Amino acid sequence: MVSSPVMAVSASLRALLNQAIDYAGMFPPCALALEPALRNQASYVRSSEVWMLNGFVLPVGQFDAATKFASKFDSSHPLRVAALGPKTTSVESFRDALENAGAAIRSYSRSDVNLISVSHLEMFLPDDVDSVSLKVASAVVGELPVFWEAPPERAEQTIALIAGYNSDKDMAKFGYKLRTGGVTADAFPTSAQIARALVTAATYQLPIKFTAGLHHPIQQFRDEVKTKMHGFLNVLGAAVLAAEHQWEADQTVMMLEDEDPRSFSFTDDFFMWRDWKIDVEPLQYRRKFVRSFGSCSFDEPRDDLRELGFL
Repeated sequence: MVSSPVMAVSASLRALLNQAIDYAGMFPPCALALEPALRNQASYVRSSEVWMLNGFVLPVGQFDAATKFASKFDSSHPLRVAALGPKTTSVESFRDALENAGAAIRSYSRSDVNLISVSHLEMFLPDDVDSVSLKVASAVVGELPVFWEAPPERAEQTIALIAGYNSDKDMAKFGYKLRTGGVTADAFPTSAQIARALVTAATYQLPIKFTAGLHHPIQQFRDEVKTKMHGFLNVLGAAVLAAEHQWEADQTVMMLEDEDPRSFSFTDDFFMWRDWKIDVEPLQYRRKFVRSFGSCSFDEPRDDLRELGFL
């Protein structure tokens, strides 16, 4: 363990974790109801670690119900939503669900522009979605950034599909969402699968985000899921270092599987894992493509960082 807590947040840790956590309190294993989850979010946006907080993960089907609790927020502490679209299994149902999600987002964003905003949409891509479907999707969502989820075994081909669509645009508004865990051991992808996704996304300079299973900073075995949970410092750190140093997947796996917090060093000038270093300015640039991770707890990640002496 790191021997003593630091008194201030280092610039490199702040760069790595800036707006990195999407609070997903309504999802397992926490699975809170809407009101207590929003009550937590209202507390978090007023906390000293709000700089780590990104959006509140909210299914589009819950938008109307959420407007009743808008008074918990104010113009200085608004509700920033990461919209979650429904999961579909075919391109036809995908297009219908996307149309509904787009309409709900436009309506919700107009409900109180001073208190509520939608930062991005997350939605699962069925196997038969192609570049034509992405073109249709683009017309539906307009300028809203979207992260398309596909299983880890389809990560590389999905990233290539999305990158191919983005290549014709001035700015990449479509990214890839990788599921990094769940509540059972079989929900966790292997380190090799994550590494291939990170390296492929870095090759295309495609935005990537993560969801589930990243409650703790460093990889560790957790009895509640009977397997090793990936660490968010491992995953985010490997993503930026792989892009900066053009790592292959094997090197990326080594970092993902490192369970020693002493391997990770944060200063005001750089972030370092073992002998690999990235300065703060290029780290901030790489984070533009490594967006955030969903966590049902905003407390656990911070508590663990304090215990390690990083926060």
